[in-house]
Amino acid sequence: MIDVGQKLPEFTLENQDGQSRTNAAYAGKWLVLYVYPKDDTPGCTIQGKAFTATKADFDGAGAVVVGLSADDTKSHKDFCTKFSFEIELLADPEAKLLTALGAGYSDYKGSKSWNRTTFLVDPAGVVRKVYAKVVPTGHERAVLEDLAALKA
Repeated sequence: MIDVGQKLPEFTLENQDGQSRTNAAYAGKWLVLYVYPKDDTPGCTIQGKAFTATKADFDGAGAVVVGLSADDTKSHKDFCTKFSFEIELLADPEAKLLTALGAGYSDYKGSKSWNRTTFLVDPAGVVRKVYAKVVPTGHERAVLEDLAALKA
């Protein structure tokens, strides 16, 4: 897994609206990049709702929240629409960024899925905190607290 102090790997991926995103799209801002297993599953829904509910707090802290999974853009769009998410989801169906991050995967109901992991990245693109094996409930608050501490 990518370590604290390393640069976020270069990437070009599409979001739920089919818009291309690269590292440059997030330059100059704190980035909360959270890896989640699969769209429209219970834990992933909890996490997406929680990050949407606290979006104003992250905006106020100068941070952008971005979800990442191996699902495609259509699946992401459907997921965002169904739950009124106001956060961006990046599609990585070829698992290029997921692999570069080293998030790892495990068995989920008989199929392999990416482990729930969050990377807190500073405005220069350097990883400042890694959260492995995240529990979705309350995770957004822990990230906000750590963000405030890192910025202090």
